[in-house]
Amino acid sequence: MDLKLINSPDFLKNCSQKELEDLAADIRDFLIQRLSVTGGHLGPNLGVVELTLVLHSLYQTPKDKLIWDVGHQAYVHKILTGRAGQFDTLRKYQGLCGFPKRNESDHDVWETGHSSTSLSAAMGMATARDLKKTDEKVAAIIGDGALTGGMALEALNHIGHEQTDLTIILNDNEMSIAPNVGALHSVLGRLRTAGKYQKAKDDVEYLIKKIPAFGGRLAATAERVKDSLKYLFVSGMFFEELGFTYLGPVDGHDLEDLKSNIQYARDTKGPVLVHVITKKGKGYAPAENDAKGTWHGLGPYKIESGEVVKKPGPPSYSGIFSSTLQKIAREDDRVVAITAAMPGGTKLDQFAAEFPNRMFDVGIAEQHATTMAGGLADQGMKPVFAVYSTFLQRGYDQLVHDVCRQNLNVFFAIDRAGLVGADGETHQGVFDIAYLRHLPNMKILMPKDENQLQHMIYTAIQYDGGPIAVRYPRGTGYGVTMDEELRELEIGKWEVLREGSDATILSFGTMLPVAEEAAHQLAEQNIDIRIVNANSAKPLDDNLLEELAKENRPVLTLEEAALQGSFGSAVLEHFHDHGHHNVVVERMGIPDRYIEHGSVPELYEEIGLTSEEVVTKLRSLFPRKRQRA
Repeated sequence: MDLKLINSPDFLKNCSQKELEDLAADIRDFLIQRLSVTGGHLGPNLGVVELTLVLHSLYQTPKDKLIWDVGHQAYVHKILTGRAGQFDTLRKYQGLCGFPKRNESDHDVWETGHSSTSLSAAMGMATARDLKKTDEKVAAIIGDGALTGGMALEALNHIGHEQTDLTIILNDNEMSIAPNVGALHSVLGRLRTAGKYQKAKDDVEYLIKKIPAFGGRLAATAERVKDSLKYLFVSGMFFEELGFTYLGPVDGHDLEDLKSNIQYARDTKGPVLVHVITKKGKGYAPAENDAKGTWHGLGPYKIESGEVVKKPGPPSYSGIFSSTLQKIAREDDRVVAITAAMPGGTKLDQFAAEFPNRMFDVGIAEQHATTMAGGLADQGMKPVFAVYSTFLQRGYDQLVHDVCRQNLNVFFAIDRAGLVGADGETHQGVFDIAYLRHLPNMKILMPKDENQLQHMIYTAIQYDGGPIAVRYPRGTGYGVTMDEELRELEIGKWEVLREGSDATILSFGTMLPVAEEAAHQLAEQNIDIRIVNANSAKPLDDNLLEELAKENRPVLTLEEAALQGSFGSAVLEHFHDHGHHNVVVERMGIPDRYIEHGSVPELYEEIGLTSEEVVTKLRSLFPRKRQRA
């Protein structure tokens, strides 16, 4: 079938099982072919092909609401709702988003990119339906990894208490990005191996009803026997005790099994959970056999061999972080590492291989990870929580209340700080300076390159003055020479990289090369620019700022971070608070809006973070300066 001809999922309601099976094969082939060029979340989508077909055959979207948790598995949904023709632009600038997007389609009723939000959203939509007295159906599709998130468990508790009429599809593939961890994962493991719970439970209840109930005592005994026998069939009892009707486990690749169970769930009043067992990467051997999470989300690859296409280059910032941490941990047994279901992305899997007893993967539980790190620090350990900038947002109250308030020595290794490109607005790490800078006791460091990163990691471990964050970008370093010996840096001491007498650029990290190029261009116009590596957003280098105030020459702050509450804002506050009201300060950074997906250079162009724009900004401050002959 030509998938580009699909403009609505309505045709599925008239498809035979054979036609659905053929369509499933076509969709898998389409995904494998297209994503080999664009990259994307291949494994999760190959695993939900049959499930998505059945959901769209039974639900009438967009009237009925299908809510995808995380959104990694929404490609099949996008194909069935008329977007197959756009897949050549997947995750590209101004192209098809890799996650559900409300302005793309009426069928995308909830935008997501972080996990564990679907159940709360579903309850909100179902409650609104009941208050408005309308009749649409609501179903949330959540993975077993996302179900470990605290927010999902809070929603389960509330839905069961209120007996909200909705369906939860638990897509259980035994993995999130990395293999799942935790007690709940073990519960689901027992469910997978216990066989069909609903049938077993019905059989038990049928036999109990055959017992002649002569009098209340025997009837009560019969009920107790029934309850005891139900508990022999461990499957489903966890969810039933929360107030759900549990169906499953269901084979997520058996169309008939899926259809009968999901249809029953759809038509059953009250909360129903359908436990669906799927195979991540189904239909493509390299993805099916993936144990490390490589095929969860990746760049281009060779279809025949499964070889991921990688460009040679310097080591990644994440790799430098992990190898440096290992080096320090060999000498300091207080060092422990924490990740929230991202051992591969943060490269802590390498640390775990060497120090398995000092590495803790807590699952999708950033709140717990943050406070656990605080508890470790309280007892004299040196906890390092490696987390993407966008995911640390999920542990914000714990940052404020548990770590910073108690001034605990927790090291936050903030990966993917700045723009991340293809994953788009839900993953751009541009808010961390703003949400960390105003917290008492917090320190924020930012390296200019991979060599300075290793020294900052060492500095953060040695620091005993409270919480400290080191933020570093996605991708590879510059290939600079790496010092053999680690050394402690002076926190709050900036570095002048280039002298200049006309103006000063204060910048850090990925924006320093932009500043350097702009200064080079301006030098040809007889404008001399000083460049400062402002490698600490908190504390500021007060001494250097005071020198700049005395010079009373223009200052430009340049950063790959949100301008509101930014490093640039901190510089403005310093000059204001110290009475230097005449200093001209211009700021460049991320504007006050969410930045969508695209390559990082394209996004720089869109928002004006280029050397040309820096030249224009600074040139406007010197209208009388003449270009050299």
